[in-house]
Amino acid sequence: MKVFLDTNVLVAAFISRGQCNELLEHCVRNHDVVTSRQVLDELDRVLREKFEFPRSMVGEALQLLRGEAFEVEAPDLSEPVSRDPDDDHVLAAATEAECDCIVTGDDDLLTLERYEGIPILTPSRFWEHDLESSAGADVD
Repeated sequence: MKVFLDTNVLVAAFISRGQCNELLEHCVRNHDVVTSRQVLDELDRVLREKFEFPRSMVGEALQLLRGEAFEVEAPDLSEPVSRDPDDDHVLAAATEAECDCIVTGDDDLLTLERYEGIPILTPSRFWEHDLESSAGADVD
């Protein structure tokens, strides 16, 4: 399964042990993680500016993601979709990579529920989706 992890999920994964950290580890081991330059740039900025991570630690996090995730270059959407047009790059990248789901904590994306057939899930809802997807794959 191809999983697009939004910036807020990645930030949570790197700042503390918990659900998002477990989700990232699970996805790296069991799925294809997809990201974009915009998400990596935003992760870099948030970790350094908001959480005051040292540049070296941010570099390690970005290097890890670049080594484990598929980075897609997303075209601009023809018209805004999300309530926050800055989030449209997530939708475009996930569509470009033909992702099976987007995992985010961003309400502007979550209110869409689905985009171009791609479910938009909270981290907690991802686990259910993953089990459902795995069960469906076993039936084939």
